[in-house]
Amino acid sequence: MHKPVVTIFYQFNPWHTTIGGIQTLISLFIKYAPSEFDLRLVGTANDRCQPTMKWQKAEFAGREISFLPLFILENDNVRNLIPTTVKYTNALLGRCFASDFMHFHRLEPTLAAFNWQGEKTLFIHNDIHTQMQTNDEKKAILWRRFPAAYFALESLLVRQFDQILSCNSDSAELYRQRYSSMGDRIAYIKNSFDNEIFYSLSQQERETKRRELALKLGLVPETRFILFAGRLHPQKDPLLLVRAFAALNESHTHLLIAGDGELATKMRAEIGRLSLTERVTMLGAINQIELSKLHRICNVFVLTSAYEGLPLVVLEALASGTPVVTTRTGETPKLLTDDSGVVCSQRTPESIADSIRQVLLHPEDYPSVSCVQTACPYAACTVISDIYREMLNRWELRTFSAVSS
Repeated sequence: MHKPVVTIFYQFNPWHTTIGGIQTLISLFIKYAPSEFDLRLVGTANDRCQPTMKWQKAEFAGREISFLPLFILENDNVRNLIPTTVKYTNALLGRCFASDFMHFHRLEPTLAAFNWQGEKTLFIHNDIHTQMQTNDEKKAILWRRFPAAYFALESLLVRQFDQILSCNSDSAELYRQRYSSMGDRIAYIKNSFDNEIFYSLSQQERETKRRELALKLGLVPETRFILFAGRLHPQKDPLLLVRAFAALNESHTHLLIAGDGELATKMRAEIGRLSLTERVTMLGAINQIELSKLHRICNVFVLTSAYEGLPLVVLEALASGTPVVTTRTGETPKLLTDDSGVVCSQRTPESIADSIRQVLLHPEDYPSVSCVQTACPYAACTVISDIYREMLNRWELRTFSAVSS
């Protein structure tokens, strides 16, 4: 009996670091896939040395996969005039990559898959309806200029899916209301973090390594670190974070910004305008191993997003024993406990600064063990294994039914 084939569709190259929770989640689906499945990824190439439109065997995270890059995408951290999703969708049109299971992480590419046979799953990573209504930044998503067109496209395409899985419970409920006849196909799904990479240290180890980082950066040993990690994109609103840090005005604090994106230049200008150059370090894009080291030694992780699903980086911070300060958006406020983080009352610099100050001045109220306990149910080794087990059960049932008939 042949193995069931899972084909994952997304515009990235897993061997080339790009910033984003979708990329991280797909990497986890590859890493933690059981041997009972054959994996295929339809992605992109990052340079001209890699042939496009050709299947190739490769290894990722110790797992053999078949990889087909549709076109060359050198840097997806910064948006181009033509959205990458449009290029990706166009490259899929007229082709057929049907398989036993097909996982899509954006709606638009499924235009090409409408007539493909096999079990199709759409993963929803943001609350798209809230995202469309946010007024802060019209460039955050191109569809916000044409919301009626998006929802018409969604209505056309959504019925082809056997499953719609959202990491935001409000979004899942909205989809159930919008497509009531598909209610049994729509479900909330836990996002997950790689528990082999993100884990906590003892308090003594944590303090030692925090002091080492302070000295490395030329700061006083008592420096307390505030961390942000993610794409420098209007959705994450990192400019609000910089303004909140200015409003914090606490001595011996330093802001670390890990990430890259279209707002990088504006952020450097804002950091200079607020006279924060000596108190903020922009690290650029860093890999997961380096990020995990920062999570383990920082005093607080801060998220200032305008809209979210459930950011993986929040789970990664908590799993590393670091409390989280977040705006009231996405699934994070429902996840945090009183002793693992703070939800800001308003999306203003002053409110965010007050919440950060609360954590910095009272670290005993947010112990590492509480943070780790909050993240524990979201460990990839459990969450993703459960998903694959259910997939295998459905495939075996279908196969048995086909043989019996």
